[in-house]
Amino acid sequence: MFLVRASDAAYEQLRQEIIDWVLEPGTLLGEIETAERIGVSRTPIREALTRLTAEGLVAASGRTSVVAPLSRKHVVELFELRETLETQAARLAARRRDPERFGELLAEFRRGPEEGHVLEERRPYFLSSELDSAIDEAADNRYLRSALEDIRGQIARVRFHARSNTERLARATSEHTQIVEAILQGDEVFAAQATAVHLRNSLAHVLGSLPV
Repeated sequence: MFLVRASDAAYEQLRQEIIDWVLEPGTLLGEIETAERIGVSRTPIREALTRLTAEGLVAASGRTSVVAPLSRKHVVELFELRETLETQAARLAARRRDPERFGELLAEFRRGPEEGHVLEERRPYFLSSELDSAIDEAADNRYLRSALEDIRGQIARVRFHARSNTERLARATSEHTQIVEAILQGDEVFAAQATAVHLRNSLAHVLGSLPV
């Protein structure tokens, strides 16, 4: 029987609470108080906070940990890094793609959500997680994948307040479709350009929705 380590469970709970703004930027994360609230000892909390600090979701100063601040400058810097990483991932995916997998993804994007489809609260963008996974695997670069995984928690937190806009969700689906088309065609330049356009549109929308 598989047992989840206490530190892993604490990490997952705190991470999701930060992403969902249950724990807002600047919230103090005292080891004793947090351990009592979650129901574990201080050691798992300490390990979880170390992981979240490495991920950029928690800021540490000495023995004090707080939910990392989030300003417009932080958001812009995050998207600048994201564009650098994701455009390169798209290039490599176009170069090394599995035509069958991306062909199936394209068909699903063009078909769109089924009538009455309800977007999941934590996965509001249609097929975005599936597209991320397909690109990661096609790019086949462990260092690039690791760098992307390191910032995805921050990205999820940033776009929390932007996800209720149905018009943006529809546009994002159209932009994702263009990215898949470019990758399927093996067009590295267009794949990178389509990714850059999508991310710049996303940044503009996020900046307009953040309560900071």
